[in-house]
Amino acid sequence: MVHIRRSALLLVAIATAMAVSACGSDGGARRTDAAPGPVRPNGGIPWSGDETRTSDDPLSTFAVDVDTASYGYARRLIMDGRLPEPGTVRPEEFVNSFRQDYPQPAGDGFAVHVDGARLPRTHDAGGDERLLRVGLQTRAEDEERRPDAALTFVIDVSGSMGEPGRLDLVRDALHTLVDQLRPTDSIAVVEFSDKARVAREMTPVADARPLHAAIDSLHTRSSTNLEAGLVLGYRVARDGFRPGRTNRVIVLSDGLANVGSTDAEPILRRVRAEAEKQIALLGVGVGSDYGDELMEQLADRGDGFAVYVSEREQARKVFVRQLPATLSVRALDAKVQVTFAPQAVRSYRLVGYDNRAVADEDFRDDRVDGGEVGPGHSVTALYAVRLAEDVSPSARIAQVQVRWTDPAARTPAETYGSVTVADVDGAFTAASPRLRACYAAAWFAEALRDGRSDGQVRLTDLATIADGAATATEDAEVRDLARVIRSADELR
Repeated sequence: MVHIRRSALLLVAIATAMAVSACGSDGGARRTDAAPGPVRPNGGIPWSGDETRTSDDPLSTFAVDVDTASYGYARRLIMDGRLPEPGTVRPEEFVNSFRQDYPQPAGDGFAVHVDGARLPRTHDAGGDERLLRVGLQTRAEDEERRPDAALTFVIDVSGSMGEPGRLDLVRDALHTLVDQLRPTDSIAVVEFSDKARVAREMTPVADARPLHAAIDSLHTRSSTNLEAGLVLGYRVARDGFRPGRTNRVIVLSDGLANVGSTDAEPILRRVRAEAEKQIALLGVGVGSDYGDELMEQLADRGDGFAVYVSEREQARKVFVRQLPATLSVRALDAKVQVTFAPQAVRSYRLVGYDNRAVADEDFRDDRVDGGEVGPGHSVTALYAVRLAEDVSPSARIAQVQVRWTDPAARTPAETYGSVTVADVDGAFTAASPRLRACYAAAWFAEALRDGRSDGQVRLTDLATIADGAATATEDAEVRDLARVIRSADELR
């Protein structure tokens, strides 16, 4: 059973609409992993990752993340006949690539959904282990009610972007977007290779002809100076800044920077002043060779998110459906803290979110960076938990608290949910199909990171689980997940 409460707090939040302390003078948010090292519970089968004893630390705290680039890039490589490097696989981005059916809240902020199940019989684990799902959902927004947008596109036109499926895909998606946005929205276009130039200053979409012409003028040139592109892009966004609008910089690149600064922090340091003017960053990755780490760090530290596209249909989905729907903001600096009950839970492990950890004591420190979440977004986190012996079915095993800054009132707010043993004790086959799809996606990522063929799960079993979830939900993307898992299995 989940209980939900929202309390507007009296403290005034020190936060901006699109950029916070991650872009402040201290050089970035304070994030630490407070969890101790690996645990090997007596009588239990070791997990592939680190467990935390609840008696040592009952709190698990992390910033929410709506990135999906890791799954998109892994899918591209696998379908091209290559397995991804383990370091590019982030399980939370695999899970959050798939739609959920969480209920929406009546107002801004989040609805909290907590459930779980026993693990499937095919999962090699002790009988005391359970799957726990924490789901967050924001309210969707009518397209006609969102604020107008001022979007600055920063487009990589270096030589590597000449590969099919890179710049050609970007041009097609941008043309489609210009035709879909409202006449009162505005777009600017900046291109970069070894240098950066303005292809089109901020222009209302009502004046579409010069925007289409600027998109058609994009052609590949020489090397990749991503720093120059972002510095100029933020300058153009600052000059075209419209109070009361959604102001974003959207960088489209393969992330293979080789001129100027090639690390995220020096680049963001150059644009920090502009970012503090409420201009968030969206990263769109393309290409079979892709600088995943740089693009992910830029998006996270620029208070935005990163996606990856490799096909025309995907690109149009991102630019025509997802981008307009996320131009508004429902929650800033969103963080989650899960408090496990030591009398009911022996140990726990958060699946993924490795680089989104927040120190437990910083949960209510509104200077510490969290995640930005737009309208209609869902965020999912999975835990593997080991229950204590002889625990009552009615015992509460965890309370989930979510804290964020309201983008309009600039005040912090919280909501919470709780979960009992009974809520996670049902058979896996009886669990919701969306939960089963989450499991398949997460442990697929775990298997890719582990690199072994003798781990806790077999890819063939995960593919079967994904197929069953796809049949129940009639979701083509979950069906495609099953196909990708089988293709990966053939490559191992």
